[in-house]
Parts: sequence; structure tokens; C-alpha cells
Amino acid sequence: MSRPLALVTGGMRRLGAVIAAQLADAGYDLALTSHGDGKDADLAAALERNETQWKHFPADLSTSGAAEAVIDEAVVHFGRVPDLLVNNAAMFGQDDWEGLSAETLEGHFRLNLFAPLLLSRALVKMSGEQAQPAIVHVVDQRITNPNGDQLSYTLSKQALAGSVRSLAAAFGKRARVNGVAPGLVIPTDDYNDAQMARLHGEMPLGELPNAQAIAEAVLYLAKARHVTGQILFVDGGAHLRSYPRDFMHL
Repeated sequence: MSRPLALVTGGMRRLGAVIAAQLADAGYDLALTSHGDGKDADLAAALERNETQWKHFPADLSTSGAAEAVIDEAVVHFGRVPDLLVNNAAMFGQDDWEGLSAETLEGHFRLNLFAPLLLSRALVKMSGEQAQPAIVHVVDQRITNPNGDQLSYTLSKQALAGSVRSLAAAFGKRARVNGVAPGLVIPTDDYNDAQMARLHGEMPLGELPNAQAIAEAVLYLAKARHVTGQILFVDGGAHLRSYPRDFMHL
């Protein structure tokens, strides 16, 4: 019997690479997309120690036809349809309401919403009626208590979160659709050590999550046969509070 196959978008670096490594350790073969080259060192180690069958599919998923092409290419390469789709790839712009434009909205929605929806549709069409693949959208804890920062990004993630229940209802028994809503897990260079220490203290649980916790949540939803239409918050409780700005500005 072949190992299960997962397609992880944005799966070569940062959070996507941690998710991919967790899936490799759980016995999945991997189809990984990214918009660039190179992969995370920890992911490379996970692929090697598990003797994972994997392939990188370079793709700009925001372009027309790219989502469907990736599914087709993965099926041709591996000879089977993915059992799991993790919609992780995203863009994260810095616009506020004054900087909001048709261009910023289109860019974010094409990658953060349209690509996951089209990938999901293509996967379910390719799957047999009894296959029931798992689909996991990576959203964001801010969908519950948004602020005015990164507005195009926030709106696109709110729409993606809304699609979880809609797709779960539409696909029915053809696929399970769930979401994971992370908090701040991999800070950029915008954060310093003192700021990170303060942010840990601002969380209801007293600490921020780490990327491994997000990966474990994805794996749980991948295997939770009786769960669909749910969003699992893995954020240290951040969604329980309203923050006036994005974390980088606090």
C-alpha cells in the first residue's frame, strides 16, 4: 500500500516547511509548491530521515490556471491524487484603509483566497467519490478580532476562513474541509527580543505558539475522520482579546 500523499503550498520555507516536515515524520509523501527555490534545512533533514518521496513544484499560484496545473502535475508525478491539501501559501502586505486599492485587494485575494478555493475544487474533482481527501486552510487568529493593519491580507484571510464552512457543506462526503488559525509563530526581523518577551506576556496563556504546534494541528485535522467545517485556533489564546494594532506595532 502506498504512503499517503500531501500537497503543501508554500511548503519549502518558514511555516510551510515545518508543516511539511511534520507530515514527513507522520509517513506522508510530499508535493511541495513555492514561488522560489531552496528549502529549509530542517525540512531537508526530515525528508532524508524518513526516505520521503517528494517533489518541488515551482508555481505562482496567483496566476490563472496555476492551481489546476499543480494538481495535474502532482497526480502525474506520483501516480495518485493527494490525500491531503494544506493551503498555506500567502502574501502579507502592509496596507491600511488609506492604502487599500483594487491592486492590493486583487493581489491578496488571488493568492490567499482564489488559489486555495481552486486547488480544493481541482483536488475533489480528481478524487474518487469514496476517497474523501482532507483540506486544511491556514488562516489567522485575527479573523476574530481584526485591527486596521494589513487590511488586504486580513480581508482575504477572513474570506478564506468563511470558506471553510461553505466548502465543507458544498463538498459533503466528498472532502473534509477545516482550518487552522495561527497566532504569531515565526517573527520577522521587525521584532526584537524585548518585544517578543512582552508579546508572550500579552497572550491569555502567557506564551505565543510555536510553528510545531501549528504543524501538529494540521496533522490532527488531516486524520480527524469525523471533523469538518471547523477552525482550530492555535494562538496562545490571542483570539480571545482585541489588540489595537498588529503585533509588530505593539
